Amino acid sequence: MFPRRGAGVGDGTGTAAGAVVRHELVAVLDRLGVGVFALDGDERIVWANTAALALLSRSAAEVVGRRLRALLHPDAGQIPPPRAAGDSPEATDVPPEGRTWLARGDGSRLPVRWFPLPVESGAGNGVRLLAFDTDAYAPATGGPGRDTGSHGPCPRPAPPPPAMRALSERDRLALLADTTAQLIYNIDVDASLRRVVELLLPRLADWAVIDLITETDEVDRSLVVHAHADGLTVREDLQGPMPPVPASSPMPLSKALRGVASTLAGPRTYDAPPDSAVALEQRKLFTATGIETAAIAPVKGPSEVLGAITLGRTADHEPFTPADLDLLENIGRRMGIALENARHYQRQRRIAATMQRYLLPQLPRLTDVEMTARYLPAPDASHVGGDWYDAFPLPNGDTALVVGDVVGHDLEAAAGMAQLRNMLRAYTWAEDGPPHRTVERLDQAMGHITDVPMATLVLARLTADPAGGRTLSWTNAGHPPPLLLDSTGAARFLGEGRAILLGAAAHHARPDAHVRLPPGSTLLFYTDGLIESRRQPLDTGLRRLSEHAAALNHRQLDDFVDQLLVHSRPADNDDDVALLAIRIPPTA
Repeated sequence: MFPRRGAGVGDGTGTAAGAVVRHELVAVLDRLGVGVFALDGDERIVWANTAALALLSRSAAEVVGRRLRALLHPDAGQIPPPRAAGDSPEATDVPPEGRTWLARGDGSRLPVRWFPLPVESGAGNGVRLLAFDTDAYAPATGGPGRDTGSHGPCPRPAPPPPAMRALSERDRLALLADTTAQLIYNIDVDASLRRVVELLLPRLADWAVIDLITETDEVDRSLVVHAHADGLTVREDLQGPMPPVPASSPMPLSKALRGVASTLAGPRTYDAPPDSAVALEQRKLFTATGIETAAIAPVKGPSEVLGAITLGRTADHEPFTPADLDLLENIGRRMGIALENARHYQRQRRIAATMQRYLLPQLPRLTDVEMTARYLPAPDASHVGGDWYDAFPLPNGDTALVVGDVVGHDLEAAAGMAQLRNMLRAYTWAEDGPPHRTVERLDQAMGHITDVPMATLVLARLTADPAGGRTLSWTNAGHPPPLLLDSTGAARFLGEGRAILLGAAAHHARPDAHVRLPPGSTLLFYTDGLIESRRQPLDTGLRRLSEHAAALNHRQLDDFVDQLLVHSRPADNDDDVALLAIRIPPTA
């Protein structure tokens, strides 16, 4: 399946198309931020990606062709072979992931967390894939894979590190690759910084200090971590707000926080009377930690300075050199890019949340009808925007109910949603007729006076009948069907009145459907973020929603929709969700 690095790529079929597919697959695995080995049936490594070689500080010739166990560090336990998908549990007793120590090219230990990638049984001529990444929480005693300490941000013991020494060029590149892998896909700033510190300590220093400049230009000592014989400890007593950055101070931290320069420093740097409150804080830090030599570098993004990183060594180790400062500058630049991206993400998310807060309506108060709604933003800020709900009174006393979803997942989708919602409100009020006629008119106008390419929606009218009951009429433009539950919890989807989505065929005829809402019934409108999953068919999501709604129907309406969001939304769904629910009282 995978050739040795530098060998030709084949697919086992001899076809040119198969060779192209195989080549593209290898290219994808080679770009992953984690190490990947391809193993044959004898557990020999037949291929290794670039990240694997960088993590191990080895060349392809040193890895390919060797058995996997030959790369284990002498102090490590045995690593079981990865189990391919389709193997029975009896065939090999392998947990879904594990921990061990691999040996770098210089003989030092590399703590890793490994996990097999699923490959269908019989595929790839028996080749199995094993992925691994650095593991800052590998235990210090008891052998790899045992948990000997409690979890915290950094407190779990790590394996005894190699003595601090000048890193080879290969080691420096491996450290930079590790740092990049921890930062590039992580938008959790605190978690990213901790993972980077875990890579640096104790390999490079006894202490790591990260000072960040907030978006209001204040300085915060965000993280202080100490490496000792038992692992890493976060010193929260040394963290907290810092004084303002002096505009022209020549002291090392002040220069780094202004993005001016990187500097080597020590306690004697602060022997003179401090020229600023920042310098006074640094003197206190050196006294409290026993740092004898420090390397201080800016954390700079593409367009702004975001802080500074300080690595400190005590008297037990050699002083830092200018070469160490170059390495720290490279790490600071990578941290700056990641932090700037994370801040951009948070700004975008705030903007999107603000747009949704102002665009989503206040619900009208109805006589003898309960109504509630929810909007849940997508986990990814770039996916926020297209879903909405609406409810408003009509001239004849009916109430319009709407749920919709504009195609797209970004701020443009949110803006398009606002256009479509306002048009639908105006047409519904002006038409004061059956829902299908309003939606047909909206569909014809949408392509001419909005930026929305396609959308789905359900437009319904809730009507009070003379006997005191309620009747619903609706039309569905390619949207998931509303769910109706009677007073006993029996559920059915309202699949009638369905037609093509908006924007696909402007002159397509659309039907209406009608149903009487019995006393005690609950009606739920929702968007596809509540039911869609990449891992299961849509029918499975609909069935889960129906089952959970039936089980929760006895709850108060607000609690009912809150629990539906918790239990019905698939864990892998990254879309936003809009819900609109009404309940007819039992005495109606």
